[in-house]
Amino acid sequence: MLAVIFNAVFFLRRTLQEETVSDKQVVAPRQVKDFPDFESSIKEIHNVIRALHKKQDVMSDWGDNLSENEQREAQNLFMKYGYNVFLSNRLPLDRALPDTRDPRCLKKTYAKDLPSVGVVLIYLNEALSIIKRAMRSIIDRTPKHLLKEIILVDDNSSNEDLKEDLDLYVKSLEQQNPGLQITRVRHTEQKGLSHARASGWRAATADVVAILDAHIEVHEMWVEPLLAQIKGDRTVVASPVFDRVNFSDLNVTNYPATAQGFDWNLWCMYPGFSPEYYKLNDDSLPGKSPSVMGIFVADRKFLGEIGVLDEGIKVYGGENVELAIRVWTCGGSVEIFPCSKIAHIERFFKPYMPDLSPAMKRNALRVAEVWMDEYKHNVNIAWSLPFENHGFDIGDVSERKKLRERLKCKPFKWYMENVFPDLDPWVDLLAYGGMKNLDGNVCIDQGPVPGHTPIAYYCHYYEPQYTSYRATGELYIGGIKSHKYIDNRCLADPGSKDHEPGLYNCKEAMQKGMGIHWDFSQGKELKNRQTKRCLEIKDQKLVIQECTGQRWEVKHIIKAF
Repeated sequence: MLAVIFNAVFFLRRTLQEETVSDKQVVAPRQVKDFPDFESSIKEIHNVIRALHKKQDVMSDWGDNLSENEQREAQNLFMKYGYNVFLSNRLPLDRALPDTRDPRCLKKTYAKDLPSVGVVLIYLNEALSIIKRAMRSIIDRTPKHLLKEIILVDDNSSNEDLKEDLDLYVKSLEQQNPGLQITRVRHTEQKGLSHARASGWRAATADVVAILDAHIEVHEMWVEPLLAQIKGDRTVVASPVFDRVNFSDLNVTNYPATAQGFDWNLWCMYPGFSPEYYKLNDDSLPGKSPSVMGIFVADRKFLGEIGVLDEGIKVYGGENVELAIRVWTCGGSVEIFPCSKIAHIERFFKPYMPDLSPAMKRNALRVAEVWMDEYKHNVNIAWSLPFENHGFDIGDVSERKKLRERLKCKPFKWYMENVFPDLDPWVDLLAYGGMKNLDGNVCIDQGPVPGHTPIAYYCHYYEPQYTSYRATGELYIGGIKSHKYIDNRCLADPGSKDHEPGLYNCKEAMQKGMGIHWDFSQGKELKNRQTKRCLEIKDQKLVIQECTGQRWEVKHIIKAF
């Protein structure tokens, strides 16, 4: 039964969180953003578990040999940490990892006189065995003459075993490795990821600092490619490629190298490298990346010169995007190194904050205010927040703005044009938010997904009802895509005798001859330009019919139209 639960969680997460894109783009997980979304998730997990009872033959059999008490312990640990701690506690600390590098990586050689590295591991109530395994892998798989120090940053953990038990393990490592310095940094209150990483940087003394999560294991030769590049160019912020450690069985899944990016919500995403990169036909080569994840390696002094990390960013989210924009616009670059691999546990959830969206909204607004110039309100649009009085205190940003001015950083428009051209600037948006029928007192909703039929539903204004109206007349329901390579879903009039509206990828609708352009003014009718019919409410349902004067209102207006 435990295997069923773990695999139900895994398959549910895959089902809920992945989008279909082209072969060269991988989109990061979609987060559960609101209560109706959460309710839907709970219903889905029950459905998946019921389905798995019928299809257990395709599942792993991990946990089937455990006693009832052991299964209960494993389940409790999983709910506490978001990954399989019961299994972790029984795995060797020095377990072997599969070599997932491109074969060409094995033929590369590196100089002996590379810069020294200090590895920062940050954690908050991490499982002890996970931290031990991370440290063991770093010591065993990093050349001794390069590894100067390990810095453990505890962001005010409450777990008792992260005190004396971890202290004893650290002392044993120090005795076994007399030339290695292990530094402990303990926060007296929870500061969040950005502040914890900055604390680790402040404690570091090595030439290069590697800022990592504590739920990782490094592969062989992980650090040499990064150090070699930084030695040649100190302004490069380097990132390894992350293999996924499954939260259920802790097996390692190979992830191919890809650039790291973000959407206008500032959620992490994985776009492809540039077309020029793929023309080289060598997957062992480093590639330029618009953004960086939380794990990165940089010249310690250079990182200090450009402002380390924004310690005004709270809890989780946005700090990686802020760093990447700052690096690119203030004189550096971000590169991904396929020959450097780190295995990273992908938690099912983050125990310290099950709902990340409040922190993400606040942090995204802060990053936008400092770095995004005339495009800063795209963050408001993505989160369906008003431009003014959005309800979030982003803190004092005056010092970060002074830093940007002092470093003479390029404008965000330069970044979009030269570093992240796939990011849609949304310059022609006229309105966004829920769209309400004033006569029927209901809103347009994307309806069941997958599916192509929008519905009339009570106005809750969560993501299924996010509406975006473009100057072209296109009307998107269920959110607007942040990237040019992903098509939006257009409200469409199928034409002919069909009275049911459709919701299709815009290009598909155009190819089928549907009407996707709408004339609309606030508080007036919503009329299709091609068919001259209106979207209206009849018997509490959305219909396309001859216009009777029904009125619509969109929640937020960007510019007059």
